[in-house]
Amino acid sequence: MFDARQSAFGGLRKLDGKHAVVLGGAGFLGSHVCRWLVYSGARVTCLDNMITGNASNVANLMGDDKFRLINYDVTEFIHIPTDVDYVLNFASPASPTDYLKWPIHTLKVGAFGTHKGLGLALEKNAVFFLASTSEVYGDPLVNPQPETYWGNVNPVGPRGVYDEAKRFAEAMTLAYHREHGLDTRIVRIFNTYGPHMRPNDGRAIPAFFKAALENRPLPVFGDGSQTRSLCYVDDEVEGILRLLLSEEVEPVNIGNPEEVTMLELAEAVQDVVGNHPGIEFKSLPTDDPKVRRPDTTKALELLDWKAQIPLREGLERTLPWFKEVLGC
Repeated sequence: MFDARQSAFGGLRKLDGKHAVVLGGAGFLGSHVCRWLVYSGARVTCLDNMITGNASNVANLMGDDKFRLINYDVTEFIHIPTDVDYVLNFASPASPTDYLKWPIHTLKVGAFGTHKGLGLALEKNAVFFLASTSEVYGDPLVNPQPETYWGNVNPVGPRGVYDEAKRFAEAMTLAYHREHGLDTRIVRIFNTYGPHMRPNDGRAIPAFFKAALENRPLPVFGDGSQTRSLCYVDDEVEGILRLLLSEEVEPVNIGNPEEVTMLELAEAVQDVVGNHPGIEFKSLPTDDPKVRRPDTTKALELLDWKAQIPLREGLERTLPWFKEVLGC
């Protein structure tokens, strides 16, 4: 597996000896962020209530004295007795299956969890980093989506609990910057995939891998013509850390601008698995976006970042993870 020590981004040396508190650090993306931070020399305190996270995601860090895992609900007051340099908020259910199962918790962690993280950063004079999402663009009427696009979100639809939680979190983060002078960063994360994804989390890639490995038709919603832009997790995390170490306060899209349809993705997963059980079409969920593609001009110009790993290669890197967790 690729790791931070192989990154060409020399700026990661700036993290050596720093203390980062990662909220939601045992989840899919948060666990990869923790790994990169530790491998870059940072001390990491990971807080996670394990609703969608899992301690096994950070098991390879548990023997490192620079890493500590605490089972904690970040909607409660956060007390860290030592100095803190960075507070990174990755705490939230992030798949439709999860935030539809826990709609109130999703809203609470977006509001109260962000508030508590901001309070900790303000107390410690630390940088606050918010993991936001492309979901703030809703079902976009503009494609690709630049950071200046305000979005097309249904605030009272079933997906609204996640969309509005993140939009509120962005507004609160910038309010702390403007009112208190807090040093803040906001990343808008587009569809990311790789090891540590849960097979049953409801997102397309886990669902496709699981079905293909179990020789079942792959579940495709609607007619499969809707598009997504898929970024391999190591590309995503490098972009995230480049943003963390920058001075950019306004939101930045980090994602792969290469767009694929769900039918194309289903075919690619079957090719990588080496099994073609076919497609099962299902009803399209309410407010499911028809397109999703980042305009990454800002990331390239400000961070000198762009996604490097092609979809086929990323899927090949991901396959062993799903084989292991599914016992295939």
